[in-house]
Amino acid sequence: MARGIILLLDSFGIGYAEDAAKFQDAGADTLGDIVRWCAANRKENGQSKPLALPNMARLGLGLASEASTGRKLVPAIGAAEPLQGAYTYAREISSGKDTLSGHWEITGVPVMFNWGYFPNKPKCFPAELMEKLIEQGKLPGVLGEKHASGTEIIKELGVEHCQTGKPIVYTSADSVLQIAAHEKYFGLQKLYDLCAIAYELVKPYKIARVIARPFVGETPADFVRTGNRHDYAVPAPDKTLLDYLTEAGGKVYAIGKISDILLIGVFPRLIMLPAWRSCLILPCRLWTRQGIIA
Repeated sequence: MARGIILLLDSFGIGYAEDAAKFQDAGADTLGDIVRWCAANRKENGQSKPLALPNMARLGLGLASEASTGRKLVPAIGAAEPLQGAYTYAREISSGKDTLSGHWEITGVPVMFNWGYFPNKPKCFPAELMEKLIEQGKLPGVLGEKHASGTEIIKELGVEHCQTGKPIVYTSADSVLQIAAHEKYFGLQKLYDLCAIAYELVKPYKIARVIARPFVGETPADFVRTGNRHDYAVPAPDKTLLDYLTEAGGKVYAIGKISDILLIGVFPRLIMLPAWRSCLILPCRLWTRQGIIA
């Protein structure tokens, strides 16, 4: 095989695994829920506008969803015939629900241990962890300390952050600690340095990643995250498919966060533009090159 492309649709499940209840996800079906929501709520010129994914349907997405969930997508996302791809569905054997577990398993290294997670409650981080972060980072304090949407928490706390210099520290359902800070009023390199400190501090808690989440803007209405995100991730415990390919003389081209969460700086990196369309544009531009595009 001259080349291969791994296009990962993150958080786009077709059904749920046996341990879903452990993560409060019993009965989950992201694609099915999106299809049903669009059919009921999406309008154009007063007419219903169902979700249409004709190319994905021809590659087998609808059929894979039906095989996984036992029910057809209603309405259909497109015609499956003529089928142009091979399709199936899979369930992780990894024990966690997080980015590293999924990406590692896709490339041949399942996670057979338990990550640490922060509880979904106010002041969700251990007090001693925040005290050390403030001390070692020479901070006036921190904001957030809760589970939150990254885009919503900068709207909520961005102004206070810019006024006080206190970074916004938050988490999610993943094994992660995230720090949001303004590129102008806090500083990008200062944010990176702080996340490097946090990465060392969370090791005893078995946290998979620390993520730097820089943003810009002057008001909650125009605060927006930039493309300067950086993930500080635990390295894979064994060689992945990409390692073996490189050792055999092949090439790997990493787009966006992949270089941080999977490749750990070993392979060439292409930074993804902030717009989601670049996820598709860059693989197309790389199509003529041999190797793996991830």
